[in-house]
Amino acid sequence: MEIELKYRIPDGETAERIWEDRLFNDMEEEGSREDLDLLAKYYDTAERDLAENGIAYRIRKEGDHYIATLKWQGKSEDGLHSQEELACPVPDDQPNIGIFAESDIGEELAEIVSDKPLETLLETEIHRRRLRIDTGMAILELSVDQGQVNTSCGSEEISEAEIELFTGETEELLRIGRKLQKQYGLETEDTTKYVRGLRLLGAAE
Repeated sequence: MEIELKYRIPDGETAERIWEDRLFNDMEEEGSREDLDLLAKYYDTAERDLAENGIAYRIRKEGDHYIATLKWQGKSEDGLHSQEELACPVPDDQPNIGIFAESDIGEELAEIVSDKPLETLLETEIHRRRLRIDTGMAILELSVDQGQVNTSCGSEEISEAEIELFTGETEELLRIGRKLQKQYGLETEDTTKYVRGLRLLGAAE
C-alpha cells in the first residue's frame, strides 16, 4: 500500500524555498538528500483497457535503473492518496506484464490485456529532489517534483511536493504535512500525474 500527501507548488521560487528550507532539519536523515531525473512511460492497450479498470502500468527510469510498477484501487481526499502498489526492477522500458504473473493483480492484468499489444499512453519527465525524514514515530520521504506530463494531445506542467509514508502511522504523515502546508500556504493536490495525463487525453472519468 502506497500512502502519500500531495501539495501544489505555485511557482519555481516556492519550490526552491521548500528545498532549501531546514524546516525539518532536526528530523532529516543525514546524507539522504538527492537530485534525480525520473523518466516514466505509462502503458495501456489501444482501447485503454487498463485505465478503464483503474490500473496504471508504469515503467520509470531512475538514474541507470528501470522500475516497473502497477498501481490500482487508488483514492484521494484532501491531498491524501492511498493505493495498492506492486513494483519490480526490469532491464529496460519495454512492457512485459509477465513479470507480475505470480501475483493476484498480475493474473487480473493478464485477463484484461489478453493478447493485445501494449503501447505508450503518456509520459512524465520529472526532476525530483528528495530527502528522508525520521520523526521517531514514522519514516517519511519529502520530494519536490518539477517537470511535465506529455501526451499526444498536449502537455501539462507539474510542480508539487509529495510526502510519502514508509513506516509509521498516517496521523504522523498528516502532522508533518500540515507543518509544510502552513509554512508555505500550499493547496492540497488530489490529482495524480497519471490522471492529469488521462485528462489531457480526454480519458479520465
